[in-house]
Amino acid sequence: MQNQTRIIIENVKPQLDGGVFYIKRIVNQNVSVSANVFSDGHDVIACCVKFKHELEKKWSEVRMSPTENDEWSVDFKVIKQGVYSYFIEGWVDYALNWQHGTERKIKDNQHVKSELLEGAEYCLAILKEVSKEEKVYLNEVIKSFQDEKLYIKAVEFALSNELHQIFLKYPTRTLANTSAELKVYVDRKKALFSTWYEFFPRSASENPGKHGTFKDCERLLPRVLEMGFDTLYFPPIHPIGEVNRKGKNNATNAENGDVGSPWGIGSKYGGHTSTHPELGSIDDFKSLVNKAQSMGIEIAMDYALQAAPDHPYVKDFPQWFKWRPDGTVQYAENPPKKYQDIQPIYFESGDWKNLWKELLDVALYWIEQCGIKIYRVDNPHTKPFYFWGWLISEIKKKHPDVLFLAEAFTRPKIMHELAKQGFTQSYTYFTWRNSKAELIDYITELTQTEQREFFRPNFWPNTPDILPYALQNGNESVYLQKYFLAATLSSSIGIYGPAYEFMVHQAIPGKEEYLNSEKYEIYHWYWEAKNKLTTIITRINHIRKQHESLQQTNNIVFCKVENDQIMAYYKFNDSKTDHTLMICNLDPYYPKQTMVRLPLEEIGNQPVRVTDLITGNSYLWDKEWNFVELYPALPFHLFKIER
Repeated sequence: MQNQTRIIIENVKPQLDGGVFYIKRIVNQNVSVSANVFSDGHDVIACCVKFKHELEKKWSEVRMSPTENDEWSVDFKVIKQGVYSYFIEGWVDYALNWQHGTERKIKDNQHVKSELLEGAEYCLAILKEVSKEEKVYLNEVIKSFQDEKLYIKAVEFALSNELHQIFLKYPTRTLANTSAELKVYVDRKKALFSTWYEFFPRSASENPGKHGTFKDCERLLPRVLEMGFDTLYFPPIHPIGEVNRKGKNNATNAENGDVGSPWGIGSKYGGHTSTHPELGSIDDFKSLVNKAQSMGIEIAMDYALQAAPDHPYVKDFPQWFKWRPDGTVQYAENPPKKYQDIQPIYFESGDWKNLWKELLDVALYWIEQCGIKIYRVDNPHTKPFYFWGWLISEIKKKHPDVLFLAEAFTRPKIMHELAKQGFTQSYTYFTWRNSKAELIDYITELTQTEQREFFRPNFWPNTPDILPYALQNGNESVYLQKYFLAATLSSSIGIYGPAYEFMVHQAIPGKEEYLNSEKYEIYHWYWEAKNKLTTIITRINHIRKQHESLQQTNNIVFCKVENDQIMAYYKFNDSKTDHTLMICNLDPYYPKQTMVRLPLEEIGNQPVRVTDLITGNSYLWDKEWNFVELYPALPFHLFKIER
């Protein structure tokens, strides 16, 4: 490759797969860019990051600073939603190189007449770019450089910081080199910080045995708000199939009165753009969405791309399903599990373009008709990656506020690919991370590797599908601990709410599944009840809203602790104006004592005052190592740090 530039630009970070995918940020976050930038020889070089929003015509730029070993870095801030482009430009800075060399010669008592004439040329080259005041100054510099009678004055100018700053400000960039252009997608803040609550609308009724409605859900909104949740997620609200409907506990045959699984979508009452008639009408759902929105709560819908056997799609578009040689349609399976009430979409269909368009139209319907801005996507890892990349980008073009949560508990590379294709947030393995070593390793992986650029975790201790073994003993301390860890390690958290707060823990023996699962029957919850868990969850949620350090995931430092059953970690916001310290006893049965080391490298010198935001207790810590004791009844401290 022929290229006259002398500048090499390598190892540009951040970027994903050579720029194939966009990194992610939210509004007003920084993008920290670094690269190896160098040249042959010993000349002075300079480089900058150029960036602009997709709607802007002019590039902005920030100069990079050298760190070590030819690495340069700088931050730039993204202030609007949408796509930003950025790249690095580097050049040999001949004017600064001239000034540096001339300074060394002057200090060696050399006569620099020729060098001053060369300096005049560098000044003349930028006269059209500078301000009026700077132009007056440069004309005086040029005059002295060209007049040997003004040699002493010329030397002063040559060595001056003022000339140095002008050369810095107006580089000529001869034979500059540039890196490849990279992209960052910028979302609204909800993409990074959200607190999710899930319940089944059909279980919202005040009366036992009665099917809940959207109006019943409206009645529960103040409770959701009071507990500090800002996102209310519903399983599918569409008509439920009647053919092959499942009974209680996933029984193959439904009994009279069995309500079936909401994920078996579609019946004679409609499909993906209809509501279950017993829940209410589309207008009832709109009313619920609007009422929630007025209270600062967003309704998240389930986007599940599958169909019951009696879904209208099966009759109208049979080519969108896979038919077996015996003439029957292929139902969903995850051997040995069988889901006779669900038929997967056949994405290999020859009619795939019309299929994709229809599925996009479904998503747009709820966005444009009901104001939905958040989708929890069911099992996205069982659909093509490129379909998701296309669908999400098409929606974002018209509706940039819409967010997508990927419900994919599967292999890491598959989860990562979904995030790269555009999913805003992702379910994680937190559900199964229990020991101190497991938690620290996993959080370090999420926050200190390339994953921090694209994979936004949403920590769920439980879901309707998953009752992890750790919660199956019904121990209150475990429930307290798991919620605390989720809410303070990750900026986004969710719970399958009533089952969690009332510590429902009866499981199918040997499985991580709820016995008598609400997926297959209507529950009656005593919604007015409050207990210790609801009180602590409420307190933690409101603390999260008040402290920016808990509204992000990546700024975390684990503290040294002299006990393997206690973990401690420090979090801070980007401006380092908000600091929190979390300490948690992972033993649900016994009190633990230990010494915890303050991360003085991050917070500065002691003494510091730490105030527990749960209990209000306050302590002055004037030593590097400090004593803590935690009991299972309240197994954690959530400290605000004040210097």
